[in-house]
Amino acid sequence: MPAVGRRFMSNLELTVPTNYSWTKPVPANERRVSIVSTAAVSRRGDKPFSWLAKDSRTIHKTDRDLVMTHVAVEFDRSAWQQDLNTIIPLDRLEEMAADGEIASVADEHYSFMGAADPVTMEKSARAVAAQMKEEGVNTVFLIPI
Repeated sequence: MPAVGRRFMSNLELTVPTNYSWTKPVPANERRVSIVSTAAVSRRGDKPFSWLAKDSRTIHKTDRDLVMTHVAVEFDRSAWQQDLNTIIPLDRLEEMAADGEIASVADEHYSFMGAADPVTMEKSARAVAAQMKEEGVNTVFLIPI
């Protein structure tokens, strides 16, 4: 890993949760699923993520013209450029819904800048959680990149 990345990561403080808010999961065939990724992916034309961005971008389940603004020399982007489902598996979730494995796929999905300090993203994370709750999402597929 390049020195700048090592320095950044070694200076991050690990947050240790003290209050877990787990809920009892609903049966798989009743789940409405939304994706939250740290791939810094957004719709083409949206504001690009900046380094250490604290905000998120919303991706509609039909969006396929996406760009990634997370640039790092140690990150290989070739897989997702060939198949979006490697980092945002919207097509796989739609297949699961069609097969009755899950109830439905949420209309909206969310991406954050994974290089940012998670502590600084709390406000945005809470806003995303509120949006998901409003849409009736009861299952979140977390995809750390």
